Amino acid sequence: MKRLIFDIETFSNVDLAKSGVYRYCEASDFEVLLFAYSIDGGEVRVVDLANGEKIPTEIINALTDNSVEKWAFNAQFERVCLSRHLRDHGGFNNSGYNVPHDTVGDYLNPASWYCVMAWGAYLGLPMSLEGAGAVLKLEQQKLTTGDELIRFFCKPCRPTAANGKRTRNLPKHAEDKWETFRDYCCRDVETELAICNRLEKYPMPETLWQEYHLDQKINDRGFRLDMTLVRNAIAMDEQSKAQLNSLIQELTEIDNPKSVQQMKAWLADNGLETDTLGKSAVAELLKTAPEPLRQVLTSRQQLAKSSVSKYQAMQNVVCADGRARGMLQFYGASRTGRWAGRLIQVQNLPQNHLLDLEDARAFVRVGDFDALEIFYPSVSDVLSQLIRTAFVPRPGYKFIVADFSAIEARVIAWLSGETWRNEVFASHGKIYEASASQMFNVPIEEITKGSPLRQKGKIAELALGYGGSIGALKNMGALDMGLSESELQPLVNAWRNANPNITGFWNCVDRISKKAVEERAMYATHGITFSCEKGMLLITLPSRRRLAYVKPRIAINEKGFECLMYNGVTDSKKWATIETYGAKLVENIVQAVSRDILTYAMQALKHYFIVCHVHDEVVIETDDNVSLDDVCRQMSQVPPWADGLVLGADGFECSFYRKD
Repeated sequence: MKRLIFDIETFSNVDLAKSGVYRYCEASDFEVLLFAYSIDGGEVRVVDLANGEKIPTEIINALTDNSVEKWAFNAQFERVCLSRHLRDHGGFNNSGYNVPHDTVGDYLNPASWYCVMAWGAYLGLPMSLEGAGAVLKLEQQKLTTGDELIRFFCKPCRPTAANGKRTRNLPKHAEDKWETFRDYCCRDVETELAICNRLEKYPMPETLWQEYHLDQKINDRGFRLDMTLVRNAIAMDEQSKAQLNSLIQELTEIDNPKSVQQMKAWLADNGLETDTLGKSAVAELLKTAPEPLRQVLTSRQQLAKSSVSKYQAMQNVVCADGRARGMLQFYGASRTGRWAGRLIQVQNLPQNHLLDLEDARAFVRVGDFDALEIFYPSVSDVLSQLIRTAFVPRPGYKFIVADFSAIEARVIAWLSGETWRNEVFASHGKIYEASASQMFNVPIEEITKGSPLRQKGKIAELALGYGGSIGALKNMGALDMGLSESELQPLVNAWRNANPNITGFWNCVDRISKKAVEERAMYATHGITFSCEKGMLLITLPSRRRLAYVKPRIAINEKGFECLMYNGVTDSKKWATIETYGAKLVENIVQAVSRDILTYAMQALKHYFIVCHVHDEVVIETDDNVSLDDVCRQMSQVPPWADGLVLGADGFECSFYRKD
């Protein structure tokens, strides 16, 4: 046996979508119902565990044999569930994976596991079995009856008089449905086999599989939670919202303070018309709103704050040992290969700006709601800023948090050959000041931290690197920073004039990518190769990793311009036509290269206990034997494929996760 591909169906009373597979598998009533498998591409067989059948011994041995490749769609689910199954039915040898003092748990070693979903994402396909099969137009499509059958057999049911007050549906309760469910499980494996066969001509590089295996280990290890803080924060949030509700009702006499229509009507009756109560619209209204309208809007803003819901997500996810697992999705962003957040969504945690963060945290840990009300203007804002601090190291350990300095700015300067920027990063690193100096021909010594020119340099750097113009400056808050409308276009012009190699990079990528698609040929520029092969535009990065764009073509857009279009997953998670252009492709390339630099650093740091990583930041849980300097030094090592790139990493140590 060389390759085993399979799919399972399971039961648990824990909500998988809210809690993730690690918590899901800890339920006392968890069990594997069906196990469908194929050995080396052969006939698919189904093991009906719910009716007393057992997984064959050769398959059990293969699951723990690192010389046999294990394949599944979203393989993390199968690996974690089968770890629990094997523990319940005879155990398995996990030696060689769980090293002393690590917290990866008693899970199957991911080193010989491969994920069909990750492979598809690498090639720009949807991250669902049904979606991938549909895009590939397979003969063996995933059966559409699955959702209803999963609800029926895999989740608790509501007790009714008609079902005899039972709380779970077993095969004997609907034998015809069960036969269909067996077929459904079998078809999933057939679809996975068909996907693998179709993707065989586009193998995922071994280096990416090594990154996937490290990702699985980090997800297995988990991130410890301070559940005292979490539980008290949830209780305080409920108390705060009850008070805000009462206050708004007292001031307005409306029934539901959360109702947009009721609130808009009340505001209109009091002389304040608005089409929306979105965050930015309310912020604008607050600039001129009189009392008590101002107080009502402020209170409603606090009431609508959604970030504190992350505490509830933590409570849903936390495992029996107090750690949150499965929060990172490998290749979650298919156009760059970056990770995506899951469950708690660590990729978009609120920042913390409280100067007395430890004091505020202490008040919440002891449940002192009155102290929060006395010392802070908004309880919900404090709770939001403390979300990061709910992640803590285990006793006797510390966190080392290290990240790259201005990684995307460094990468785009290196790729485009904008040498003055490389010189800045190789010396003082003050890119905002240097950018303003270059844009306005002012000596850098005259641009201080609070000067208007530095402000212009900063906003330009943040907004204009990927072809952005006036709209990008506005979205980045240029007008809120005090810039006038008339200053915006000159600012765009000044930045582009100061960075001719970057603007040339955009134009060159636009031209070369179109040429590759039109001629179905291969072209290279700036160390990047563009080729159109077998229905895909492939962009080969300096790391040799490829970005894939499905079914590329040149077409006329809605504005009448010729542009590059391809098929992909949109922001709304639908498979559709997407329009792109040179500067957007440069953004994909720069973020993808930045991601590859991070993974190179993570491989160098993998002998430490990495518990999380967010964008360009790595969080390590370690004892006092590991120093911050060692971590930053290793992180700053330039990959062999990035000669000439200037890297910098910095960090800090802490007893709870935070922003420095």
